[in-house]
Amino acid sequence: MSVQTGTKRKEGGLGETVRVVIHALIIALVIRTFLFQPFNIPSGSMIPTLLVGDYLFVSKYSYGYTHYSFPFSPPIFNGRIWGSRPHRGDVVVFRLPKDPTIDYIKRVIGLPGDRIQMIDGVLNINGVPVKRERIADFVTDDEGIVQRVKQYRETLPNGVSYNTLKLTDNGFYDNTPVYTVPPDDYFMMGDNRDNSTDSRVLSQVGYVPFENLIGRAQLIFFSIRDGAHAWEVWRWPWDVRWGRLFTLVR
Repeated sequence: MSVQTGTKRKEGGLGETVRVVIHALIIALVIRTFLFQPFNIPSGSMIPTLLVGDYLFVSKYSYGYTHYSFPFSPPIFNGRIWGSRPHRGDVVVFRLPKDPTIDYIKRVIGLPGDRIQMIDGVLNINGVPVKRERIADFVTDDEGIVQRVKQYRETLPNGVSYNTLKLTDNGFYDNTPVYTVPPDDYFMMGDNRDNSTDSRVLSQVGYVPFENLIGRAQLIFFSIRDGAHAWEVWRWPWDVRWGRLFTLVR
């Protein structure tokens, strides 16, 4: 009798463990699909706002849901459900129009109908230069090699401010034609202006449809220096950028 009781308890314990794991996976899937999805930053196109090695949460509910919101992006419907338009200045993760299997992260600069142009390195929106002011240089120290980059504080027409970098005074996209943003599309740019493949490059990114937006970048929950590995826990005291943990993305 005692042996049979012991066996039932073991079976009950195993079954309970399986149920807990399944429930945890379902909860994680629901959170990832409908609330927050983690992303990491592999390139420097959004420096100084986002650094290589940043890990952040993107709110999936900010702009509603498309089929891109779901794992493996099943084409179960078109358009958006509970759609909400992004604001100028939002930092957004979206699916690359040229290859929807790739996620990009940039800042919303142009809204549908806007005319966007770069003139002598200055952003112009609807024929008006965007206010910017020179601030202290952005300084990097890569293995003892110090580099200083020009940094500007840019303020969009709706009052959103952020820092941008200028690597050169004569960048490839410092002077552009006028880009007229089509209806239901958005114009995206990286904050690292001379090192960002964005909507200025029509052949690679171009205008981004509303349907391709995944969500808004909200919070940096982890950050580790470029070249380090997050799994090397023993190196965290030196490699983790502790001051960036749990900071809001602006």
